[in-house]
Amino acid sequence: MTQARKAYALIGAGPMGLAAAKVLKEQGIPFKGFELHSDVGGLWDIDAPRSTMYESAHLISSKSMTEFADFPMGDDVAEYPSHRQMRDYFRAFADHFGLRDHYRFNTEVIEASPLGAPGDGWRLTWRDDQGTHSDEFAGVLIANGTLSEPNMPDFPGRFDGELIHASQYRYPSQFDGKRVLVVGAGNSGCDIAVDAIHHAAQCDLSMRRGYYFVPKYVFGKPADTLGGMIRLPMWLKRRIDGMILRWFVGDPQKYGFPKPDYKLYESHPVVNSLVLYHAGHGDLRIRPDIDRIEGRTVHFKDGSASDYDMILAATGYKLHYPFIDPNLLNWQGDAPHLYLNAMHPERDDLFVLGMIEATGLGWQGRHEQAEMVARYIKGLQSGCPVAATLKAEKQKDYQRATGGMQYLNLPRMAYYVDKATYRKAVTDWIARFRKARA
Repeated sequence: MTQARKAYALIGAGPMGLAAAKVLKEQGIPFKGFELHSDVGGLWDIDAPRSTMYESAHLISSKSMTEFADFPMGDDVAEYPSHRQMRDYFRAFADHFGLRDHYRFNTEVIEASPLGAPGDGWRLTWRDDQGTHSDEFAGVLIANGTLSEPNMPDFPGRFDGELIHASQYRYPSQFDGKRVLVVGAGNSGCDIAVDAIHHAAQCDLSMRRGYYFVPKYVFGKPADTLGGMIRLPMWLKRRIDGMILRWFVGDPQKYGFPKPDYKLYESHPVVNSLVLYHAGHGDLRIRPDIDRIEGRTVHFKDGSASDYDMILAATGYKLHYPFIDPNLLNWQGDAPHLYLNAMHPERDDLFVLGMIEATGLGWQGRHEQAEMVARYIKGLQSGCPVAATLKAEKQKDYQRATGGMQYLNLPRMAYYVDKATYRKAVTDWIARFRKARA
């Protein structure tokens, strides 16, 4: 067996890849990392080849609820850090834990294929400045992120103006003097609409459905730091949090926003107060879904129409693992079907890390996912009985860790989980591995 064949291939040096690199190193599992960019940070580095950042982007969760537990952000970092502060944080994380030497930078993975049956190893092929290379590895850990492949809708008709996806947006000056329609009112769509208000000649926001809006601050503190100390049944949590939202947000419908057709927490909320402020001041018009487009005229489903110079589609992203056959990932519906969103039911040499979303999960929740996987790999190598139990468990007919929540049947919600349910399941496995090694 070659030296590389004993190691695992880790794809990606964004925050999820870095968390995986850290725990693999701690568990003594040899690995080689591959990163397309010249440095770490993933999409949080706006200069990375596939970054979807824009200049005004900030975290929508507070730093204390987002940071890695064993590497807190400094006091000089804002409560809601900018993308540049996040980039610097991940670079400092890589330096602190000595992770850079484990990576090949400026390297694009172009194919990962199994050498045979599960456990026989993998061949990884990559491209860098020197050409195309390949080697064999014990397994593959995919951590290339979930927000790099644009989900661009097919609008009915033809638009004669400028049509871009949010991934192509960088600077507010792109809106200067234009009549702009932002399509999609998720967190990015609302952020970008607020940018456009200050630069565009006109800005409208087209929404297919309503959202619940959450302010960034409640009683002078980041909103996401106030809850979670007591585990409440969902019916009670909805009632209490709904009351708080009515106090601090009011009724978005009076500004023209559609009423959500689902219950609170069945989709991710929008953490943005400014979009409500500007809608209330008449700076932003809320429009319904698009019916058709003719030239520069957009016709909406309520029968109204307006002319635009630019349409920006803030319509999200698709899971994208172009270097591997989707069948190998146990793909079902809109996402791979993996135990705890990470572990293949049959293969012990293939893992997907970071394919997980949950309100308030933060980077620590993702670090825990990586630690569970690393301890599982180590446990298989050492014959740990906990690893054998987990192996049997992940082969069963399992369900996503939703905690009974009925999430909207949308592609972006296909890998959404309930934070408390998910973290308990993951940390329980970690605790069992730790106890077995004690």
